[in-house]
Amino acid sequence: MEEVRGEPGYEEEGVFYNNQREGKWRRYTLMGDLMAVENYRWGFKDGMQQYYQMGELEHEESWRALDPKKKFDTIDVPDLFDPNKISKKVIKIDGYTQKHGIWKYYRPGTLSLIRTETYLFDSLYQPVAFRTDAVKDVPVEDTTKKLPAPKVVPKQVADFEKNNSKKKQIKVRDGKTGG
Repeated sequence: MEEVRGEPGYEEEGVFYNNQREGKWRRYTLMGDLMAVENYRWGFKDGMQQYYQMGELEHEESWRALDPKKKFDTIDVPDLFDPNKISKKVIKIDGYTQKHGIWKYYRPGTLSLIRTETYLFDSLYQPVAFRTDAVKDVPVEDTTKKLPAPKVVPKQVADFEKNNSKKKQIKVRDGKTGG
C-alpha cells in the first residue's frame, strides 16, 4: 500500500484462505521496519496482536474472532463469589471480532508497562477486588422472607378506579409527536 492522504504506506505478508486473511500476518513500513504482527481467523482479528513503533513494542491487543456463520454463541460466566462455579450463557452475536483479553501498553523505547486493560466480550472489565477467604464474612441477604410492601392508595383514588374500571379507556392527547 502506497502513502495515501498523509497516512504512511506499508507492506503486508500473510496467507489468504477462501478470500479471507488467515493465520499470522506481518505489516512492515516501506523502509522494511516491522509495524505489526496480527493473527486472523475467518478474516477477523483473533488472539494476540502486537504493534511496534520504530522497531520497539508499543502495545499488545487481544481479540476474539467469532464464526460469521453463527448468530449466537455460548460463553462461560464465572460466579463472583465462588471461583469454582461457572455457568453457561447464550448471547447474540453483534460483531464478529471482539476485544477479549488483556491489552498492554508499554513506554516507548523500553518494555516497562504503562497500563493494562482487560476486556471481556468487547466490554472493559473491572473486577471487584476481594479475597476468597473474605467471601465467608459477607452477609447474605435473605430474600425469601421479604414480601413486597402493600400499595397504599387513598380511598378517593380507590373509589374512582373501582367505579371506572369497566369504562372504555380513552387516549389523551398530550402534544407528543411520533409513535
